[in-house]
Amino acid sequence: MDILDYNRRAWNGLADRDNEWTVPVSPEVIAAARRGDWSLILTPTKPVPRGWFPPLEGARVLGLASGGGQQGPVLAAAGAAVTVFDASEAQLARDRAVAEREGLSIATVAGDMADLSMFPDASFDLVFHPVSNCFAADVLPVWREVSRVLAPGGVLLAGFCNPLLFMFDPWKADEGKLEVRFELPYSDLESLPEAERRGFMDRGEPLEFSHTLSDQIGGQLAAGLRLTGLYEDVSRNPDDALSKYTPAYIATRAEKVRARGR
Repeated sequence: MDILDYNRRAWNGLADRDNEWTVPVSPEVIAAARRGDWSLILTPTKPVPRGWFPPLEGARVLGLASGGGQQGPVLAAAGAAVTVFDASEAQLARDRAVAEREGLSIATVAGDMADLSMFPDASFDLVFHPVSNCFAADVLPVWREVSRVLAPGGVLLAGFCNPLLFMFDPWKADEGKLEVRFELPYSDLESLPEAERRGFMDRGEPLEFSHTLSDQIGGQLAAGLRLTGLYEDVSRNPDDALSKYTPAYIATRAEKVRARGR
């Protein structure tokens, strides 16, 4: 099946239902960002350290798979030249709505996070990529494309799921119970029984995939990025069983390796 098209339609539906990651930021948040008072998250709860960001004034920023009217407008209000890239048209519409409401200049582009061919090499100084590559079947092309479009010395800020999150029965976890059920790496298409998968898709839920740490972190290194920071985070859901024992999310900072002598 066409995973990209299915997840595009699923996220359009989630936006129509005002999923928490599709609710645009308020005018108060934008006003504060214009004053230099802003923070962003890559994972559910922890703010990204301000020291992880390059100077934003005039910086060329790509919000990768980050539509929804949240991160992109804040970065634009802080002085960056922002392009928001997402598969979901409804998500991108939220960014355009905030830009129009606040008088911000934000470019929006629809597409596959693993294919950034519409952007030339070295197009961006910062790629901001919150938890979203769990909706891609293969994460390695994402890192290769990120490395290509980053300028030498450019920064990737990425959030992603701890693979352990996918080992347990999600319905039991929502009830505060941990029950090992799935082998890793996990795939909604291959790991779930057919009847369960059909019910999942009939509800319009996006398809998710786990990725190994070898691919999440090693993949960044293999793509020519140098890891310079890492922290872990827990779920927003107070009943999430895994987060009671171990962080369920990871954020990393990486830099595009400069050519020697430059």
